Amino acid sequence: MLLTTLIFISAFSFLFYGLNCLFNKNMFQEFKRFGLSNFRELTGILQILGAIGLLLGYFYPILVIIASAGLALLMLLGFLVRLKIKDGLLVSLPSFAFMLLNLYIFFASYNNIY
Repeated sequence: MLLTTLIFISAFSFLFYGLNCLFNKNMFQEFKRFGLSNFRELTGILQILGAIGLLLGYFYPILVIIASAGLALLMLLGFLVRLKIKDGLLVSLPSFAFMLLNLYIFFASYNNIY
């Protein structure tokens, strides 16, 4: 039950943030500030695909493992970018927290399957 709840929280969060990456004008400026303007669309698409993978993992459990690993990696990179541009620890914590959340989902799902 806890794992399922965490999967839904992560999936809907990444669906929201992925759509924001693609369509929110503030995100255009953020990625410019990050020095990653060319990666905004890719990031949004990867977040949406990760969210879909988590949701479809209900029917195909291997997708949860793949999606959560990918989202954890994406959030690790996001955390490192925020530290590199000196955003500060407090602003960087959400990406770190989502990395930990998806690592938990990855290991818990892996242990449930194998």
